[in-house]
Amino acid sequence: MPRRVLLHIQDAVSRGEYDVTAHAVDEIAEDGLNIFDVEAAVMNGEITKTETDDPRGTRYTIVGTAADGQTLVGLAGRFKETGIFLIVTAYEVTD
Repeated sequence: MPRRVLLHIQDAVSRGEYDVTAHAVDEIAEDGLNIFDVEAAVMNGEITKTETDDPRGTRYTIVGTAADGQTLVGLAGRFKETGIFLIVTAYEVTD
């Protein structure tokens, strides 16, 4: 199932059917990243965690590489009722 879900998320991002929270925008900027880095991480990443305890919907954590092909980027997001993928946070993975 994670592979199918990842493909669904990647499809939404590739079609531009995603939103980014203000918190995620702040975190992206704070870590010296940009939206292209987050998009790249979704497109080449893997789901590393699935959380089902949020009443707003299942939340997925994805880790992949930024647009530079080297920097590791993590992000967490969920699908809204409208089918739009909502990126709740994104950050540089430093571990």
